[in-house]
Amino acid sequence: MKRVIILMLLVVCTATTFAQKSKADSAIKNSGTILVQYTCPMHPDVISDKQGKCPKCGMDLTLSKKEQMKREVTKTYTCPTHSELVSANPGNCPYCSAKLVVDRRGTKQGTVIYTCSMHPNVTVTKAGTCPICGMTLQVKTTQSDSSKIKQ
Repeated sequence: MKRVIILMLLVVCTATTFAQKSKADSAIKNSGTILVQYTCPMHPDVISDKQGKCPKCGMDLTLSKKEQMKREVTKTYTCPTHSELVSANPGNCPYCSAKLVVDRRGTKQGTVIYTCSMHPNVTVTKAGTCPICGMTLQVKTTQSDSSKIKQ
């Protein structure tokens, strides 16, 4: 009788432990969280889930081709603090509870360049004023952008 009670107690404790673990795992799976893959441009076999340096050549790891194509097509969200965390849905970061923001790294939208109309040599990535004359900076348009507008 004593063995039966101990065995039943062991089964209940085990079931409770696994139920809590699966609940935490399903919360991350249901949030649409995806880990990003970074690769070395020279060594495609080097794959990492974080930005950093290639252990073979020391170059910076970049988004894999698959990740770059995915970001061009879909809108993804990332945590401002944990940049390796990417989600397909808006929400909060499961690690720090910060609000996820639209991830524009690696897209054409993320590389807007502003320039001064009087000083074309002044180019910056943030809107503001020209440090030389104080005029408001304008979004720089390329030849391909202007040809699309004319058509």
